[in-house]
Amino acid sequence: MSVKVHLDHAHMHHLLKEMIRIRRFEAKCVELYQAQKILGFLHLYDGEEAIAVGVMQALGPDDSVVATYREHGQALARGVPANLIMAEMLGKLEGCCRGRGGSMHIFDRQRRFYGGNAIVGGGLPLATGVALADHMLGRKAVCACFFGEGAVDEGEFHEALNLAALWRLPVLFVCENNLYSMGMALARAEAQTDIARKAASYNMPSEQVDGMDVIAVESAARRAVAAINEQGGPYFLECKTYRLRAHSMFDAQAYRPKEEIEAWRDREPIVRLRRWLEANHFITAGEIEAIEREVDAEIDAAVAFAEAGSLEPVEDVERFVTMQEVPQ
Repeated sequence: MSVKVHLDHAHMHHLLKEMIRIRRFEAKCVELYQAQKILGFLHLYDGEEAIAVGVMQALGPDDSVVATYREHGQALARGVPANLIMAEMLGKLEGCCRGRGGSMHIFDRQRRFYGGNAIVGGGLPLATGVALADHMLGRKAVCACFFGEGAVDEGEFHEALNLAALWRLPVLFVCENNLYSMGMALARAEAQTDIARKAASYNMPSEQVDGMDVIAVESAARRAVAAINEQGGPYFLECKTYRLRAHSMFDAQAYRPKEEIEAWRDREPIVRLRRWLEANHFITAGEIEAIEREVDAEIDAAVAFAEAGSLEPVEDVERFVTMQEVPQ
């Protein structure tokens, strides 16, 4: 199926700006984490921005998203306001989950962004359930489910793909294959390292795409969504990428050679798109500086909003918790 991406000036600038937003937002989160203003775990999307940005271009407002615990970039690209995400990161009442979700549980019902899920593979059955609900209610909507290649070891992966294929559910499965599930290299964990072939075993259309190329990701995502809408049933994208930072802020990443990381840095998505834009006279140095100033101003405003926020009152600690007395 052929689907064209309109590579006009405005769209190319939008793609670059969205990736820079994610990169700089998370760089600020690192500063706040080191200052102990963000607590708990922090998993960064550095190097994988092209996947979230590319896929989101293919989704409409009625579509939904289920993400992983590395979801700040996906939430930003989906349109969740930076100030609400930052307030959530700082555990503030003004955050999108009243400060109760933190870094790994970003949620926005209005934008149909259903998490943030801290369990590896935990979002797969949730996405299948969301798609089943849309299907049964007669909604023409796609559920995009993001997960890492480490999730393919989980039983939920196979159960979700099987049911989505069996019931012809509108799920776009997006595997962010960054080659390492925590500290385990893909080749050491999987007898079949071609992840897209696992989806084919469920009679599901699947393809691999260069996850460091935002235009390639957008093109593949648009093909996938078009196929789901026109033919029904799920679609599987394996986006081959690389995270430039450690698995989390606690990870010394002794399992990855420094030379490997540096080699991938040279082909990371922001640098790659910027080089292409400059080589094809789509952007000037002044325009890039203007984008960076605008992004920095947005992030500074988000931090100010979050730091000025309030903590949820202690007396509300049991709010949203259902309690039932056990019969004696």
